[in-house]
Amino acid sequence: MIDFAAIIPETFDLQGLLRDWRQDSHQFLQHDLPKIVFVLLVSFFLIRLLRAITTRVGTLKVTDRYSDARARQVKTMAGVIGSVGKFAIFFVASLEILSQLGFNLGPLLASAGIAGLAIGFGAQTLVKDVINGFFILLENQYDIGDSIRIAGVRGNVEDMSLRRTVLRDDDGTVHIVPNSEIKLVSNMSRDWSQVLIRTTTAYTEPSDRITALLQQVGSTMAADSEYTSDFVVAPRVLGIDRVANGEADYLVVARTRPGRQFDVSRELRLRIKDAFEQNKIQTGPPGRVFVVETRD
Repeated sequence: MIDFAAIIPETFDLQGLLRDWRQDSHQFLQHDLPKIVFVLLVSFFLIRLLRAITTRVGTLKVTDRYSDARARQVKTMAGVIGSVGKFAIFFVASLEILSQLGFNLGPLLASAGIAGLAIGFGAQTLVKDVINGFFILLENQYDIGDSIRIAGVRGNVEDMSLRRTVLRDDDGTVHIVPNSEIKLVSNMSRDWSQVLIRTTTAYTEPSDRITALLQQVGSTMAADSEYTSDFVVAPRVLGIDRVANGEADYLVVARTRPGRQFDVSRELRLRIKDAFEQNKIQTGPPGRVFVVETRD
């Protein structure tokens, strides 16, 4: 038979231990638990408030007061601020709860600092991603919805954060580009886009007639109610760009709103073709094939 009296020391006071536990539990339930609950409620309220604000800002409509580019910029910043804000609230709440549970945060914070330093040396690429992403947002180099070329790929920006940028190109492929890989940004959606059309006619066609006809086509399209809002600067004929091989190239240029240059370009080419057909304008001669006979 086991002799519990021999195992348990004579100085062990079970009743005193139970009394201390009861007092500690009463102290925790009366003083510490309400503080923890209060911290959780405040954190939950702040997260809900932050989410409501970022959601409201993210659904900002384009009005007379806010331009389209400004709305995309605010939406991008709202997403980044929401992510960083949630992490900050969670981190501070965790420290407060650990403090109420009696943990000594001094060694914990010191260990976290040392671990953070070690992780920083081991994750230099991640640090570069975050730093480069911060300056991209700060300098407003591009926004969600912009058509850009970065790191050798081109597409529309679907999402962006401090670490990476998500692009979708014309065939639907999604490209995830770390921000540290972005050395040069080419933004095709900033302020305005340009349409450049070279029209080829026969060398014998009168230059004044071709220039007047192209200018008339461009002015008519700019006055069309369906396309008036797409133009920043109406189409204009710059003149003859090239003369060679029995043909002449005329250069037509126009400025459009960002993203509308492709539709405008296709419609302008169609109208030029119809105008040439109606006015019997001759195009350049067909290509020539030379066959040379050689002897051994």
